Amino acid sequence: MQNNEIFINGVRFLGLLFLQVLVLNHVNFIGYINPYLYIIFILLYPFTGNKSLLIFLSFLLGLGVDVFSDSGGVHAAASVFIAYIRPLILKFSFGVSYEYNAIKLNKVKFAERLLYIAVMIFLHHIVLFSLEIFSTARILLVLKATLFSGMLSLLLILCSLLLFSRNKTD
Repeated sequence: MQNNEIFINGVRFLGLLFLQVLVLNHVNFIGYINPYLYIIFILLYPFTGNKSLLIFLSFLLGLGVDVFSDSGGVHAAASVFIAYIRPLILKFSFGVSYEYNAIKLNKVKFAERLLYIAVMIFLHHIVLFSLEIFSTARILLVLKATLFSGMLSLLLILCSLLLFSRNKTD
């Protein structure tokens, strides 16, 4: 990574962590619908970047959210999980283009981008809520929280990407 990318990822890391713990953790609809914007860091991490570093940074990001949320490590576990399986999801979403490092997230078709983001969000949320609730008797609550929090997070992430995308006219 270049110095510019390191700076951008560092600012993104800290900004998302503070936004999540200071603002978004206090948003709670109907008792179980919470937006989780911090995973956008994992989604936007450079595809050619160091994968071990991504897993470590994902752990730190999740741990930071856990420390401020008093949630016992569930965010760290869910973040590490999606960081670990990210190459598989990228290959599933983008196919051969990912193998040749020929993709840029803001340049691909919207359907491929939506598939990648949605799969990552819902996998994160299913792991998060399964570990948080940790009961097979309450599987409907896990699925309901995953579905509705996932939809809210997906909407929030897509709006953030649209709002902060760089429009370069070549």
